[in-house]
Amino acid sequence: MSHGYKIVHQSPDVKEFIRLRKSIGWDEIDFELAKNSLNNSLFNVSIYDKDSLIGMGRIVGDGHMYFYVQDVIVEPKYQNKGLGAMVMKEIELYLSENAKKGSTIGLLAAKGKEGFYTKYGYYERSGDPLGKGMCKFV
Repeated sequence: MSHGYKIVHQSPDVKEFIRLRKSIGWDEIDFELAKNSLNNSLFNVSIYDKDSLIGMGRIVGDGHMYFYVQDVIVEPKYQNKGLGAMVMKEIELYLSENAKKGSTIGLLAAKGKEGFYTKYGYYERSGDPLGKGMCKFV
């Protein structure tokens, strides 16, 4: 815990998830879609300031060969305070314990955020031969 923030390994409330997405300019999504998606995550990390969700990230995939880092979000007024790094630290710890040799970890970085993920071993794919995107092989 840092600066009074609470970190939990559980899915956020669906309404809070939708609100957090909207705070960074992502499209609003259907409640049931969001609920079902969150319920099917392999791993969640949520950061709260008091009772308000201010940051999160999760992993989706099959839990064996493929892991996908998804929804790493920090509310704008809390950005540039290390919360994204706190989220990724928790995600990387989970992956170090669960992604075995031969697994693939992928993500799609938001435009301009690629450099944030390179610090964790992800790299930009040039397009040859695998196509565009970022991935990490364990």
